[in-house]
Amino acid sequence: MRPLKAAVWPFYAATSYLIFAEAVHAWIKLPTAGNIVFTLVFVLFSVLHCAALEGWKRTGIFFFASALVTYTMEEIGVGTGWIFGAYHYSDLLGPKLGHVPVLIPLGWFMMIYPSWMVARALLQGLNTHVWPGMVLQAAVAAVTMTAWDVVMDPGMSTAGANWVWENGGAYYGVPRHNYLGWLVTTFLVYLIAGFLWKKADPRYAEERWFPALPVLVYALFAARYVANNYYAALQMVAIFAMGLPALLAVARVMMLPDPRLRRGEQAW
Repeated sequence: MRPLKAAVWPFYAATSYLIFAEAVHAWIKLPTAGNIVFTLVFVLFSVLHCAALEGWKRTGIFFFASALVTYTMEEIGVGTGWIFGAYHYSDLLGPKLGHVPVLIPLGWFMMIYPSWMVARALLQGLNTHVWPGMVLQAAVAAVTMTAWDVVMDPGMSTAGANWVWENGGAYYGVPRHNYLGWLVTTFLVYLIAGFLWKKADPRYAEERWFPALPVLVYALFAARYVANNYYAALQMVAIFAMGLPALLAVARVMMLPDPRLRRGEQAW
């Protein structure tokens, strides 16, 4: 797995840079990428990191479960308005399969995976081999993932017109039950992945910081929305919706014992 782990770092660096460039865009005009390139870089980081940590078989299960559930829910949602509210996608996100851009299931997984890793960090020690633990982990991950949409959706749907809410909504033009749709959709993904994996413990026993990279990306994303948001009031929302789980997850990672100390090595 060492060559695969080495391949993760450039995509981690590129993803972090692109998030940082968006965060400081109001003050420093760093080169950035459009939504399509950003999504592809980010999803490659998520896929490669998952594969390096869990292997390609589990990664494939997780990715295809995510793609199938999110595409199905989106297609039903656009067609009926039942799941997320009445909305449609513009042509800015590339070719569509049915009513949904092909990029959208990728966009779901790019953040579904870091949110999953935040939940796993928060719930270290939880027995996820039994249904109560599996359900609790899926629920925490779903809330963590939906917190991202709480601060992301109003600006993305307004500024870029990547998708359009046809009847508006009470929350910065977004229907409130959109977030219930996000909770249900991501909960299903996490529950299916947790059930199919059978084992959900990250390999913190081997090393501390490599498994934590998605947690750090999630934390950086939270900081990005605090620093620079289309709606200024959502900067405060970002602090508590994304910032709190990010802070607690990073703290849990930092509190883990250094594996080198357990092996009798020097930690410097």
